[in-house]
Amino acid sequence: MEKYELEFQIRSSVNILFNCLSTPSGLSEWFADDVNCTKKTYTFFWDNSEQEAELITVSNNYFIKFRWVDYPHNTFFEFRIEVDEITNDVILKVTDFAETEEVQEGKDLWTSQIHTLMKHLGS
Repeated sequence: MEKYELEFQIRSSVNILFNCLSTPSGLSEWFADDVNCTKKTYTFFWDNSEQEAELITVSNNYFIKFRWVDYPHNTFFEFRIEVDEITNDVILKVTDFAETEEVQEGKDLWTSQIHTLMKHLGS
């Protein structure tokens, strides 16, 4: 599995953005059709499929890291929020893993998903 990272400038407050990245209701607005959470297990629903992810770690308004339960233990996907000290621009960094031949497909999917998030935020 190969690790990759993408960055997006988001026009939103950090609090609102973090809510969209970390809560079932926020994630269901842009990432999946529906999201349920039981303790540290998030279940994501798309059309006729579902996938579970374990919440690994979270730091409020800064980052949240998940691991798909059917992926290797040394992989994860993470949303990290950074604010530029000079411009106050909000930057969302997405880190994920994919098989080498699927990295570009993964990047394209995340780009599409984050653009959906940006539309939801009015960004």
